[in-house]
Amino acid sequence: MKQNGFLDYYESLQVSPNADQETIERVFRFLAKRYHPDSGSSGDVERFSMLVEAYSVLSDSEKRAAYDATYDRVRAVQAQIRKESDVLGDLSGDEALRHGILSTLYIARRRDARDCGVGAIHLEQVLECPQYQMDFHLWYLREKGWVERTETGMFAITVAGVDEVEKKRLIVKKELLLTAPRPEGLEQP
Repeated sequence: MKQNGFLDYYESLQVSPNADQETIERVFRFLAKRYHPDSGSSGDVERFSMLVEAYSVLSDSEKRAAYDATYDRVRAVQAQIRKESDVLGDLSGDEALRHGILSTLYIARRRDARDCGVGAIHLEQVLECPQYQMDFHLWYLREKGWVERTETGMFAITVAGVDEVEKKRLIVKKELLLTAPRPEGLEQP
């Protein structure tokens, strides 16, 4: 999936960066069968093309090595954001997770309003929470109209989501993440 101009082929194929060639091939075949344009209701030309592109890079050892070098640099930037931020702040439980999701998506939208999608794997890493635990919250946020799925299958905050963040008067900590409600009468820094 694409994030800030970088295509995350591991996210596209839904595999770990540590996946071996056999796993990459097996997952590719499964997903290619599902998204092949001739596959009836699940066929998706764009998704299929993305899968083929990802597979062509990750199945070639030289291309994969070059890709991994770029991937590692992108991941280092994401790790730095995570290190500088306390996504969940003092909140706990379900509310904290929803605020964390909205915060992460808010950052992505703020950094690049056009290419703002965030993949499930990235959310898992930033929030230190497995996707199956986020599924309910992502469903809730989508049903409220605060989060949407982009054309590439990524998650993005909507205008209504940004409005909700402002309505709840959440603070942007270190200009990176929304973590805590702003006290009454306190102006935006």
